[in-house]
Parts: sequence; structure tokens; C-alpha cells
Amino acid sequence: MAKRPAPPKNDDLPLARVVASRGRQCLIETPQGERLACQMRGRKLDAIVGDAVRWRAVHGGGVIETIEPRHTLLYRQDEMRRRLFAANISQVLIVLAAEPQPSLEQLARALIACEAAHIPALIALNKADLAAPFAQALARLAPYAAASYRVLPLCAEARRAAPPETAPDAALLPLLRARTTLLLGPSGAGKSTLINRLIPGAAAQTGEISQALQAGRHTTTASTWYWLDAAKTSALIDSPGFQQFGLRHIQADQLAACMPDIAAHTGGCRFYNCTHRAEPDCSVTAAVQRGALDEQRWQLYCQFYDECRAAGESY
Repeated sequence: MAKRPAPPKNDDLPLARVVASRGRQCLIETPQGERLACQMRGRKLDAIVGDAVRWRAVHGGGVIETIEPRHTLLYRQDEMRRRLFAANISQVLIVLAAEPQPSLEQLARALIACEAAHIPALIALNKADLAAPFAQALARLAPYAAASYRVLPLCAEARRAAPPETAPDAALLPLLRARTTLLLGPSGAGKSTLINRLIPGAAAQTGEISQALQAGRHTTTASTWYWLDAAKTSALIDSPGFQQFGLRHIQADQLAACMPDIAAHTGGCRFYNCTHRAEPDCSVTAAVQRGALDEQRWQLYCQFYDECRAAGESY
């Protein structure tokens, strides 16, 4: 009896990219542009949008066998679980809305996670057509602009009252070309509206993805990949809105390095292990006292430091 041919090794299996996921099910895209629904092999695999994976064809679909090494990974760590957003991204665009008033605490948390993952971040402030709330929100973001983050005025919806330079194609497209950008932000900030403005037919794609994953009526409950251009050199990844952003994966003594404005004033402290909260002759608290460092940013640092230290002690 002839021997059955041995299955191919994982390294010999074809490559694909994960473009959507729901539970243990993923939608992959092959280099030829074909999209297939796949299951993950075993419980240890945790493929997410942006992952390069090796897969095997079975019964009209496929099975993901392995995940290739990730270049970048953005996630948050809450008390009970780790929430993965996307892998192999070039940058993060945090979308906030002028109204309702954005949470600067959640913004700071997201930026710290980006810094820890070595992923550049931009901030887009949406609803530029609301003149007074927009001006107030922009003023509140001044410390973030001072901390070297680029703050972009935006109006995701087509409104006559919005300045022309805040239209998505003018404000954002040059910064998105030849990059894979993750959109991050709270629910209602306008991420889905922005995608629909930048990508004609995105709503139809969303419906097809939901049908492929048997997800029923679509809501943004998982990250989803969209191509920005026909050449497939630029991509946007939509992500679920969040109200909380845990930082339990950050070590307390690494926190200052993840806040550029805090880090800019470290190095002149009396003690080498200064926590920059209450020690004498601290260069960070001295910067706060002379107005060189925003006090609210320093207060957030102190809050996060206690949180990260407590999380470290609980492990």
C-alpha cells in the first residue's frame, strides 16, 4: 500500500494576513487578494488583525497553523484580561471628539501604551465645525502638543461650517500613505464616519466581513482591516471604542520613559531611583513648580505610577 504523503511543514505553508477576527474565527487575505474564513489551530494561537499567518486549506476554508513573529503589537492589560488591538502597525491615530468632552486620562493611557510598544501616535480632534467646544477641547490638548504629539484638527463629516483644511483628505491622507494605521478612540468619536469618508464602499466591505465571520449585524466589536488605495500600500484598521484602558503591563519604573514630557525633565534628580512624586531635589517636581511641566500631566503620572506599582506587586 502506498504511503500517504506527509503534510507540509509549517514553514512551507502559504502566508496570509489576518484582516478581521471574531472569537476563534479569522478572515485572512492571501497575497493574491482572496479572502477566506479560517479557524485557529488549538487554543494557544491568538491571531489578531495585522498578523502574518501560515495557514492550511480545509473544506473550502482554512486553518491557521502558526503566527509569524510580530514587528509591533498594541494591547491593553486590564485586571482580568489582556485586550489585543492589532499587530504589525506603523502608527496609531487616536480619534477624539470635541463634544462630548474627551477624557484626557484615557488619552494619556493610550499614548503610554503606544510609547511602551514603540509605535508612533497622532491625535485627531474631530468635530471642527463646533467652533466653541472645539476651541475648548483644543486648548485642553495643548499639553499633549507640547509633549511632541501632533494634534490634527478634523471634521470627519462633510459639513459646510468646517474649515476646508479639516476635511479628512486634506488633514489626514498625506500622513496615512504607505503606512498601516490603527484608529483608536472612545465610542462616538467618529472613527467609523472617518473610514466611510476615506474609503468608498467601506460599509459594504464591513457587511461582507460580518457575513464571512457569521457575525450577524455588524457592530465594531473587533478590529477590521481596510485598504486605503488600490495598490494596497496603505491601510486603516478600525477598532472597538473603549472607555477604560488598563496599563497593568507597564512597570512603574518604566512609566516616566513612556511620557515624553515627564522624561524630558528626568536625569537631574538627587536620587538615582527617584519616583518623581515626593522625593527632595527632584527635577520633575521642580519643573512642575516653575511651570515648565503641566501639573495635570504630572498628577496623571503619579496616579498611573501607583496603579502600575500595585499591579506589579500583585503578580
